[in-house]
Amino acid sequence: MNPVFTQRGFLPETDPLISFGPDSPLALLDELGRDLPSLLEDPSFRTYVNELDIPRWPEDEPRSETLAQLRLYYVRLGFLASAYVNQVSQARATLLPKGLAAPLYHACRLLGRPPILSYDGYALYNWKRFRPDGPIALGNLDTIQNFVHLYDEHWFVLVHVEIEAIAAEILSAIAKVQEALPIQDEERINSALKETSRAVWRQVAVLARIPEKMDPSLYYKKFRPYIRFFEHVVYEGVPDVPIHHRGETGAQSSIMPTLVAFMKIDHKPSKLTDHLADMRNFMPAEHRALVAEVEAMPSVRPLAAKEAYNEVLEAMATFREVHLRWAQDYIHRWVDDPRGTGGTPYMKWLRQLIDETRAHKIN
Repeated sequence: MNPVFTQRGFLPETDPLISFGPDSPLALLDELGRDLPSLLEDPSFRTYVNELDIPRWPEDEPRSETLAQLRLYYVRLGFLASAYVNQVSQARATLLPKGLAAPLYHACRLLGRPPILSYDGYALYNWKRFRPDGPIALGNLDTIQNFVHLYDEHWFVLVHVEIEAIAAEILSAIAKVQEALPIQDEERINSALKETSRAVWRQVAVLARIPEKMDPSLYYKKFRPYIRFFEHVVYEGVPDVPIHHRGETGAQSSIMPTLVAFMKIDHKPSKLTDHLADMRNFMPAEHRALVAEVEAMPSVRPLAAKEAYNEVLEAMATFREVHLRWAQDYIHRWVDDPRGTGGTPYMKWLRQLIDETRAHKIN
């Protein structure tokens, strides 16, 4: 396993770039990012965007030396595109203008992902530390980009960032299991399983903090619409791009898919499992590769102590239960549409995941 994962979880190898700098030809995007919440209050926002001359990403192949800049470019354009299509005060747009669609498509092609703002752009690349030497944790974090002038949106994103940072402990434990399985070192395997469950329980505690600074009605009415899926949206001037794209959703995080692969949980084939498989297309390519690597590992179950193995599953199920509770409080109670931002009947599916996770315990 790449050491970056065991040190940073699924967060980027270095803290995200905050801006391109005032002398950069891309500085316009920093200004747009800063002003976007105010611009969205104006009914003429789309006219304003149509008149913009957005610079194209200057490279035709991805390069490690400019990857941080490319990610920030994708964040800025992804936010702008979702804002354009889903502007709250207006009917949803069905055409993304060429001046925005073409550069977004180009950047996303380089990143190996569909051309829409997803979980990586909304959370994984969208944070900064107040104290660079401090923890990647609530209290020392802020967002780089937002849709609205509400701290509730910052909090929503930053809770996920801390959860992703904790995932480094999970991936470090899985790496230890990778080394211990060939020699059947049961003591080391069970120690790693205990590390895994402790980390997941910490993630549960962070997810439970959502209501501290996020009002359910503000979430649903003010900023959730901006991370909604695209439906019947034409990308002007871009050939062969599907007009349906999944919106930003926590299902695009790589944490649970990695844990499911590690624990070898057998979720029944269904539209749900098809959806979860599709969510991988919206993950960074290196995350998809990591999930595949863990899937290829032998099962840890035959060498695992019952208590250590089951505690991981119980922590996973509880995490999903907290998620289900917030889905009920922040979404389901406000709307009859059963689809989440990713376009799925999330309430039914989340309960199925919880039940099947607990059913996988060693009896």
